[in-house]
Amino acid sequence: MSTPFISDIRPGRLNAADYALHFADASPLLTPAQALLEAERCLYCFDAPCVTACPTGIDVPSFIRRITDGNLRGAARTILESNPLGGMCARVCPTETLCEQACVRTTQEGKPVAIGRLQRHAVDALMDSSRPQLFTRAPPTGRKVAVVGAGPAGLACAHTLALQGHEVVVFDARPKAGGLNEYGLAAYKTPDNFAQRELQWLLAVGGIEIRTQWKLESVAQLDALRQDHGAVFLGMGLATTQKLGVPGEDLAGVEDAVDFIARLRQCEDKSTLPIGRRVVVIGGGMTAVDAAVQSRLLGAESVHIVYRRGPESMSASSDEQHWAQTHGVTIRHWLAPIEVTGANGQASGVMFARQALVDGQLQATGDTEFIAADMVFKAIGQKLGNPVLIDAGFAMQGGRLLTAEDGATSLPGVWAGGDCRAGGLDLTVEAVAHGKSAAEAIHAQFSR
Repeated sequence: MSTPFISDIRPGRLNAADYALHFADASPLLTPAQALLEAERCLYCFDAPCVTACPTGIDVPSFIRRITDGNLRGAARTILESNPLGGMCARVCPTETLCEQACVRTTQEGKPVAIGRLQRHAVDALMDSSRPQLFTRAPPTGRKVAVVGAGPAGLACAHTLALQGHEVVVFDARPKAGGLNEYGLAAYKTPDNFAQRELQWLLAVGGIEIRTQWKLESVAQLDALRQDHGAVFLGMGLATTQKLGVPGEDLAGVEDAVDFIARLRQCEDKSTLPIGRRVVVIGGGMTAVDAAVQSRLLGAESVHIVYRRGPESMSASSDEQHWAQTHGVTIRHWLAPIEVTGANGQASGVMFARQALVDGQLQATGDTEFIAADMVFKAIGQKLGNPVLIDAGFAMQGGRLLTAEDGATSLPGVWAGGDCRAGGLDLTVEAVAHGKSAAEAIHAQFSR
């Protein structure tokens, strides 16, 4: 006789010491001696490939040279002039596929200069100093810009415009500003409330007003923003998650991974967060990894990431995949969900169909596999999902805003950047680059 399914979702699976240990900084700061030794590995290349590989174009050799000279403030200035959110990007950027992959030391020794950790070393030293503010705002111009979305793109745009003397009002739907940095990243990547500390540093330049719990819900709102401001920047991110489209998706215990991560980020006492004994995360990106690893850190005994293709197709980097596996997460490939099973209204597991490539097309083989789960997290992507943008007449591509290279949309006076913009990489550092580029274009238009 089969054993009846009993859901096991509860908080407090660990003791207080374990929670503190599990959610401590995943990448502790370099000591001054470590930073100096690492910085001295840099070859200070002319026309350095690491600079080209950085979406914000940080002059990597220059800031590293300043570290070797003991000039951490100068190093931080070099970083933040190019990337005003350089502290967060140092923590969360996939440097292994960007600047560090391009590092000449990778070719020579198989080990790049630890550019991300050196960047954090310099920026954190500035943030913790008695004079953290580097920049002086230009005299007021009388121009006013509306920014919708207080995530990386919106904040970078606002900061760049404020430095030029323009007034910026940033509107955001959440209770706190910060966007992905505040709500969408693993807690162990951004401990000690760093997202809000960086935000306060950025706002200290002046000229930026934050209005939270404001959501773009009508064309009339957009029209009012365009009428009341000299320019509008849209940096709303992707607010709607993709559905699995299978039976049982609405059972209790099935949740969007981004909602789980946001709830965890806003929870001060991790012991109060319920987690299942068995967790399945469906998806292959960094969100899937963050949800899976944090499930394990909360005390889940069995955690599976399940992806419909092979490991080389996962958008999570090889480093992220390795991080998950070293934290006890099992990654399964070539399995696509066909049903979330349940008992008494509660998810009990997921039935998967095995997949294979046939003439380049993904097809079911006819074999199935069941994985038991108390909780199922969906991490198969997000979409813009705001009908206002279509109603307003924006040109769209793949469900996102189509823009020129500088972020200009099809509506005059409106720019866009970050994840809501078509054709991007969905990276924090790229969102910052979009925000800066749009701000420079807006400033140039004001200057005509």
